[in-house]
Amino acid sequence: MTLGRFTADLHIHTCLSPCGDLEMAPTRIVEAALLRKLDIIAITDHNSAENVGPVIQAAAGSPLTVLAGMEIATREEVHVISLFPTYERAADMQKKIYETLEKTGDQSMIDEQVIATEFDEVEGFCPYLLVGATPFGVRNLVDTVHEMGGLAIAAHIDRQSFGIIGQLGFIPPRVAFDGLEVSRHLPLAEAHVRFPEYNRFPFVTSSDAHYLKDIGSVRTEFRLEAPDFHELHRAFRGENGRGISDTTS
Repeated sequence: MTLGRFTADLHIHTCLSPCGDLEMAPTRIVEAALLRKLDIIAITDHNSAENVGPVIQAAAGSPLTVLAGMEIATREEVHVISLFPTYERAADMQKKIYETLEKTGDQSMIDEQVIATEFDEVEGFCPYLLVGATPFGVRNLVDTVHEMGGLAIAAHIDRQSFGIIGQLGFIPPRVAFDGLEVSRHLPLAEAHVRFPEYNRFPFVTSSDAHYLKDIGSVRTEFRLEAPDFHELHRAFRGENGRGISDTTS
C-alpha cells in the first residue's frame, strides 16, 4: 500500500444555499477547485443536496473528486458538515430533512435557492426554507448520519454563530463526531492549542466558500491511498497510516 498526499476543501456552498453567490454554479466551482489544485471537494449546501449531483457530473473526466454532503442545522442551531459515501445516501438524508422543513412563501427567498444543472443552467428553485434549523438534535443527527454510512464533522467550532461551542458552550461527550472543523480564520496548526480539551478529535479546516474566490483559500491535507470517501473515512480514524496533516493552511 502506498499513501499519497491529497488536499481537500470539505465545506463548499453552491447557488442553492441562500447565502451563496449566484456564481457558485457547478462548472465554475469545478474550474475554481482545479485552478487551486484541490484533489477533493465536498458540496455542503444548507439542509439540501440538490446541487451535489450536478457538481459531480460537472467534474466527470477531471482529476477532481466531489463528495456528497450537506451542512445540516440542528434544533440547537449547531451546524454539522455531513458527508456521505454516495449521492444516493445524501439524497436519502435530504428526504428525511425535507419532511421536517416548511415551504417558504417568500418568493425572494425561493429565488435565492437555485437548483442548477451540470451546465450551470437553472433547473428550478428549492421551495423549502433552507436557512432554518431542523428538528434533529445534535446527537440524533450525528447518529443518523452514521447509520447512513456518513461522516459527521462539527462545523466552524471557533465561530460564535452556529458552531457547537458557541451555541452550547461545550461538545457533549456522548456526541460521536468524526472530526471538528475550524474556519479559515484559525490556522489548522493552532486548533489543538486553542481547543486542547478536544484533542481526542481530528481537526480539519475548510473554506466554507460562498464565493468562487474563497474556494481552496484554506484546505486540509490528507494521507490517503486514493482520493475517495472510503479512504477519507479511514483517515479520520487514523487507520494504517492514513490521517490528517496539521501543516496545511
